[in-house]
Amino acid sequence: MSTVVLLRHGRSTANTAGILAGRSAGVLLDETGREQAEAVAARLSGVRLDALVSSPMERCQQTVAPLAAATGLTVRIEPRLAEVDYGDWTGRPLKDLGGEDLWRTVQAHPSAAVFPNGEGLAAVGVRAVAAIRELVAQYGPDAVVLVCSHGDVIKSVLADALGLHLDGFQRIVVAPASLSVVRYTPLRPFVERVNDSGELGSLRPAPAPATEAAQEPEHPHPEAAGESDAVPGGGA
Repeated sequence: MSTVVLLRHGRSTANTAGILAGRSAGVLLDETGREQAEAVAARLSGVRLDALVSSPMERCQQTVAPLAAATGLTVRIEPRLAEVDYGDWTGRPLKDLGGEDLWRTVQAHPSAAVFPNGEGLAAVGVRAVAAIRELVAQYGPDAVVLVCSHGDVIKSVLADALGLHLDGFQRIVVAPASLSVVRYTPLRPFVERVNDSGELGSLRPAPAPATEAAQEPEHPHPEAAGESDAVPGGGA
């Protein structure tokens, strides 16, 4: 069985700003994201990894850098694991996107969603799953391959492994710096971990500050984003 560890990049400056980063250049990990990247390397210190694969986006390469330093492995860049090309939505505040007609399609029927002057989520799923399957075939049945990518990309791979139609992939949560694990066999994939961050504090969100009405929330409220908190890009 080949094991693929799916790592979402750590928290980025765009995550904290509530911006849909997409493929924008210069989007880097913030201080928390850098700490998360170091923590992931520590969490995986007892796992023998055979390969490190990353999206071309800078925030993913930053996230996997501590693992590369710890293991001595060279990071392989795989363009098919890049972030979704959100086209004209790139760089826009998430709180503004909830008013777009396309938002409801992204939430309820993502397989039909095509971003203006960008790509469709169905195409994202096809390219991401193809890349993962080729990595599995290349590295062989006993390999453990870590892949660092993005929320919607990882959700697409998990949906495929779960036998879930892409229209159900918004039910999957993939937080920054979380690990998901899929074992691939000749018969079927087995999903062993989803959104594993090694902590449970986020199960009960912290109470809102008293000054909430005077500031923008770090995480957009579901009602502010088209009645769903399953935001493009995987959210913060």
